[in-house]
Amino acid sequence: MPDPIATCDDNQQNGDETGVDCGGSCTPCETAIENPDSYTFERNGESTVSFDGQTTRLLMGDEILAAFMDNTSTVEKLNAMFAHIEGEADFENADLNASDKNIRSKTAASADYFASNATNQALIRADFDLWINNQVTDVYPNWEVAAVAGSAGQISDGSSTRYISAMGLEYNQLFNKGLIGALTADQALNNYLSPAILDEGDNRANNDAGTVEEGKTYTKMEHKWDEAYGYVYGLNADATDPNADLGADSFLNKYIGRVESDDDFAGIADEIFEAFKLGRAAIVAQKYDVRDEQAEIIREKISEIIGIRSVYYLQQGKNALDQETPDFGGAFHDFSEGYGFIYSLQFTRKPGTEEPYFTKAEVDAFLVDLMDDGENGLWDVTGETLDAISEAIAERFDFTVEQAGS
Repeated sequence: MPDPIATCDDNQQNGDETGVDCGGSCTPCETAIENPDSYTFERNGESTVSFDGQTTRLLMGDEILAAFMDNTSTVEKLNAMFAHIEGEADFENADLNASDKNIRSKTAASADYFASNATNQALIRADFDLWINNQVTDVYPNWEVAAVAGSAGQISDGSSTRYISAMGLEYNQLFNKGLIGALTADQALNNYLSPAILDEGDNRANNDAGTVEEGKTYTKMEHKWDEAYGYVYGLNADATDPNADLGADSFLNKYIGRVESDDDFAGIADEIFEAFKLGRAAIVAQKYDVRDEQAEIIREKISEIIGIRSVYYLQQGKNALDQETPDFGGAFHDFSEGYGFIYSLQFTRKPGTEEPYFTKAEVDAFLVDLMDDGENGLWDVTGETLDAISEAIAERFDFTVEQAGS
């Protein structure tokens, strides 16, 4: 049995029928929160956890990324995958073709950030459209050509080959890391964990009454929390114990694992998972203050993941250029990943606020600075610029450039 987490009523006496000791400060304890050891929740012997839509979109994302690296892909093909229409044969996976889900409609689409900001939503979606277009029109024509400053093409990165724009950018990395913010983080942090979604309409009353959705085993509030969980853990082999195989997708899950493997941040994966689990248990127990406290932890820690990797890739790219023989291929790969993570900073969430750690304007300024040290973009970027952006990012979070960059 998991340990119950009790909450107390100041007007009651010590001890109750649950046998939970409240430490003498108040009791009997109200209904305890039964926090399970794994993300397992049932009603009448059936699981109440469901996030199929999130799993579908993560699978779609992985197929789109693969198509980015197929130089026979067309703008039309990539756009169709991004804005999939039910029944269209856009994917290799027939189940994805049959789905009515797509990624584009959920990009920059959270209730808290974009319900009343159609302008920024349109600008952000236009960025993803542009990266698709540029990959096909700028990079594919030079697929077999060696890249040089001012000309797109291929460039060696150790045993790998990277395909870059004339300015040194890998558009597949911008698309990938940009979706970590614009899709997975924005939907989890600013949509499904938002009280605007969790408490929408009669959700609280129905959750209090245990009223499930028609034909389902879960209440609507339970399901919304699970949908946030699905954007983080939707492709894990065992979603009840996802930290056992972090790296199951190309999005948040992968980079939670990467940050967890850094000794400076060891434990962050468990903090995120435990907050998801306790928050879900609190919904079952109708303890909405505890639910909201866990949502704040998730927002803080997932935002940190994005901030840490932004700095990490800038510093790793800087190190690649600082060698006696600069490794431009390795540096451009790192910088492109860093560019995507910096882009994703605008979708983070400062705990206790309705604001990101960095506004869109601040993010746009970082990206201009990154590309603006010379006419050839990343070919000309300086260590001073990389350090200045890294320091500015780290200052907003509870880590240093040295911790994140190693």
